[in-house]
Amino acid sequence: MLNVGKIEEGFVLDHIEAGKSLSLYHHLQLDKLDCPVAIIKNARSNKKGKKDILKVECDINTLNLDVLAFIDHNITVNVIKDGKIVDKRELTLPKEIRNIIKCKNPRCITSIEQGLPHIFVLSDEKKEIYRCKYCEEKCSKRL
Repeated sequence: MLNVGKIEEGFVLDHIEAGKSLSLYHHLQLDKLDCPVAIIKNARSNKKGKKDILKVECDINTLNLDVLAFIDHNITVNVIKDGKIVDKRELTLPKEIRNIIKCKNPRCITSIEQGLPHIFVLSDEKKEIYRCKYCEEKCSKRL
């Protein structure tokens, strides 16, 4: 039995699709923070069989919920204060995302203008389709 200690203040990301925690770690830029991070891969789950969990001891405001929701809006975000869960945040797909993904259209203005932000807008919530704000290029949501 693996035992990872509790955290005093921070967040626990639960119900991450098995094998996706390292990708999430990099996209949330947790590698740039100077705080304890526990990555639990392939933990047993009654719902999914296997899941990943991320435990991060830092200020909850450092977490970019838009990035997290874009990657997987089914992840559970547990906010921890004084060693106890004080809030559970539900994620919804963001209406707009900036600089999370890059437009792959070679004719898009973002290919020419290097300083321009890559902005994608949610065009179909049911199918989870995002389109480039500049050229309408469709983006596959999965990272």
